[in-house]
Amino acid sequence: MVRRSRVRRGWRMVGLAAAVLALGVTAACSGTGVSWRNPGDTSTGPASTDAAGASNLSVTPAGDAKNVAPADPVTATIAGGTLDTVTLTNAEGKQVTGEFSADKSSWTNAEELGYNEKYTLTVAGNGADGKHYQQVTSFTTVKPGNLTLPYLRANVGQLLDKGTFGVGQPIVVWFDEAIKDKAAAEKTLTVTTEPAGIVGGWYWMDDHEVHWRPKEYWPEDTKVHVEAKVYGRNLGNGLYGQEDRTADFTIGKSKIAVADAKTKHMKVYISGKQVMTINGHNVAGGIPVSMGKGGTETTKEGVKVDFTTNSGVHVITVKYEEYRMTSSSFGITDPKDPNYYDTIIPKALRISADGEFVHDAYWNVWAHGKVNTSHGCINVGPNYIFWFYDTFGAGDIVNVTGTNRHLDKRNGLGDWVVSWGDWLKGSALS
Repeated sequence: MVRRSRVRRGWRMVGLAAAVLALGVTAACSGTGVSWRNPGDTSTGPASTDAAGASNLSVTPAGDAKNVAPADPVTATIAGGTLDTVTLTNAEGKQVTGEFSADKSSWTNAEELGYNEKYTLTVAGNGADGKHYQQVTSFTTVKPGNLTLPYLRANVGQLLDKGTFGVGQPIVVWFDEAIKDKAAAEKTLTVTTEPAGIVGGWYWMDDHEVHWRPKEYWPEDTKVHVEAKVYGRNLGNGLYGQEDRTADFTIGKSKIAVADAKTKHMKVYISGKQVMTINGHNVAGGIPVSMGKGGTETTKEGVKVDFTTNSGVHVITVKYEEYRMTSSSFGITDPKDPNYYDTIIPKALRISADGEFVHDAYWNVWAHGKVNTSHGCINVGPNYIFWFYDTFGAGDIVNVTGTNRHLDKRNGLGDWVVSWGDWLKGSALS
């Protein structure tokens, strides 16, 4: 992406577990830190030890390190001793805050570092051997080749944060740059639920977009927290995260409609119970509907248009009080063509990307429950559509059955047409 805002030098807490892990790596691998020495000690060998075991003193990153990732913790440790002072400053002299461990044997930064910055780490402390140690080191953070920003979406027209969605709602993370290292990107993403223990997984739709969904439909009233902790992370080929993103949303009541093209009726279930009456009308057999009439037409551009409603689990994305529908959107532009139309439709709920809606069809009520006459949409009469429009919304389910055409996973939010076994294979970490 060419246009970029200036990278902010904001700050975030580094988890204690990450700091402890970094300390363990430093202790295990020689040469990853800088050994501490007494003032005036000019020796080039390792820090001295005695029979009692003098302090092992080190910092990470190592002195003069280049291309340090801002997400990597900066640490100072003194095994068996205590740290007196630790300061970390950037080239402008701004101090980065940090935190000592309870026994003051270690320190780690508590604020984010910036990209393409030089930092100086100054440390002083007392070893178990009774000696005073001090050390000054510098390092430089990486200059990214490019940056990417993640968007946490419900669908292409709506973000997830602070919304209430239906039990079929997937979590969509869309990156504004193509991701080369999908495994690295996926490791930055977490989903936390209340109640805990909901089984789910990530599935990469393409190089920009990864979805998370539970194994089964969400339980009602679930609270969900999503994090994309990408800042300072290398996502492949010099692409780094521009900014962390979080979202919190809630799952509402279970609302599922099952539209059968063979019976021409749509049964509705709320919280697992079938709705039996709507506006005084008995709908035990389902709301009478008219669905895709079937057949195809090839446009002059050679595009084959299929008028069959897709079978499969659809997820509602956006709904409109009014929506202009025209056959020109898929290439039928001749008003003399019997399949041509251009009209304003009231009460329309989108269920796929290729133009399938549940919508008011006051003009062909005679066909509802009897004949499929639509171009692929689910036609509903005025007696029912206003209730359906007010009741259903983003994330709710419309499951279509009874046709020989099947919904593709990329046609809107077709996540649920993928079997759980295949879904797990879509993770970059599988």
